[in-house]
Amino acid sequence: MIRLYLILLFLCFLSETAVSAEDIVVVVNPKNTVSSLTRDEVIDIFMGRNRQLSSGIVALPLDLPGTSAEREAFYLRLTGKSMSEINAYWARLVFTGRASTPTLVNSQEEALHKVTENRNAVAYLKRSKASPQAKVVFELNDK
Repeated sequence: MIRLYLILLFLCFLSETAVSAEDIVVVVNPKNTVSSLTRDEVIDIFMGRNRQLSSGIVALPLDLPGTSAEREAFYLRLTGKSMSEINAYWARLVFTGRASTPTLVNSQEEALHKVTENRNAVAYLKRSKASPQAKVVFELNDK
């Protein structure tokens, strides 16, 4: 029984490692005039500090579910904070009314679909999920 538990634990670790090893990209609608974003701009958008893009339009950030390995990898690499720290940050901001959380989507596929339909949408995906229907404006690699 212990051996089975250890094997399952190892497999879970491998799946998390596979996600964290793959680059994550931030994408927007191809009609969006923004050609690239800096790390600070991405942090501002997804942490509710400033949602206005350099083009003047208000960004609509899309967030994956809290249980998503991609979400955890995105925030950890972007901010250096764990999901519990990110959740605590958002709890404070929402409680005080200073900001609203990014719009929650159920999957990377749904995020990509919303980006293709909404010029203001900004999403993060594994590079392998990005498609020509979305423009990559920031790369968050594991280096």
